[in-house]
Amino acid sequence: MCHFTQRSSTLSFPKICNIFWRFHHTSTSHLCSCSKTVSDEKYQDPFQLGRKDLKNLYEDIKKELLVSTAELKEMCDYYFDGKGKAFRPMIVVLMARACNIHHNNSREVQASQRSVAIIAEMIHTASLVHDDVIDDANSRRGKMTVNQIWGERKAVLAGDFILSAASVALARIGNTTIISVLTQVIEDLVCGEFLQLGSKENENERFAHYLEKTFKKTASLIANSCKAVSILGCPDPKVHEIAYQYGKNVGIAFQLIDDVLDFTSCADRLGKPTAADLKLGLATGPVLFACRQFPEMNAMIMRRFSKPGDVERARKYVLQSDGVQQTTYLAQRYCHEATREISKLRPSPEREALIQLTEMVLVRDK
Repeated sequence: MCHFTQRSSTLSFPKICNIFWRFHHTSTSHLCSCSKTVSDEKYQDPFQLGRKDLKNLYEDIKKELLVSTAELKEMCDYYFDGKGKAFRPMIVVLMARACNIHHNNSREVQASQRSVAIIAEMIHTASLVHDDVIDDANSRRGKMTVNQIWGERKAVLAGDFILSAASVALARIGNTTIISVLTQVIEDLVCGEFLQLGSKENENERFAHYLEKTFKKTASLIANSCKAVSILGCPDPKVHEIAYQYGKNVGIAFQLIDDVLDFTSCADRLGKPTAADLKLGLATGPVLFACRQFPEMNAMIMRRFSKPGDVERARKYVLQSDGVQQTTYLAQRYCHEATREISKLRPSPEREALIQLTEMVLVRDK
């Protein structure tokens, strides 16, 4: 069930709905306590545990963005203000240490592994800048977007520059395998954006399309960054696959919860307008699940909620349906799979923190 992106042609949306409806009624309680079933280790706060390796993260990123043009520098530094949680770099350094401990009991993060964490955050931020241009967004992380302040053309160039600086940092690692793994992320980001611009007429193909887009736009970065640090820290291909699968499943769950919050969180808490996806014409998990109870939404999906009143009606249908619940259960399933994968590594505080992180993904409110 947790490999939809690889089996999209064999599993239809109604089957997915039925599977997760049955799953909820049989094992929801098991999912919510999965970390307790695989570990007796003391609770580890992922952010506290990863803090040492993330010290001066944003200062180091700014050193990668050396540029003579004052305006471009100001634009590039705008999102690297140190106020974010550094979610992706934190996963990367925890995975690095978990894999190092598994391999040879080393508790130190290698310089090249920390570079992967920096590169991951740079690629992520560049994608945000470009996304905001495509979506004509006016707020991000509770403040105005780069495109609103400096204009679309300059925002595109700033995103390009951040991406080019990340590429230089990647080349400096000097490992062709790592270069190949992380450049896959950039390809996936582009393909994911194209998937988001399209839609499927066939209702049974829509959910697979949505999950594939979710993987490429969000989860690929986490999955491949985790894989990259595992390659640098351990020669065992089985460990590389564990790291990849953990990152993939956590990444998809993260986006599923993000899509839930678009319907349940207030704009101030989320840092961006709510119902933003509907306004962009996007049918996310809660909408696709809601269609099962309100088939009239199919016409709205095909016209991408473009008629007056479509956004408000669709939001009302979603909140009246079990779409939010079902999407949350689906995220739980992905987190359960992430926990199952990472539990194959040797016990360590970092492994337990990565398990704890799966629960934090499910309960976040912004």
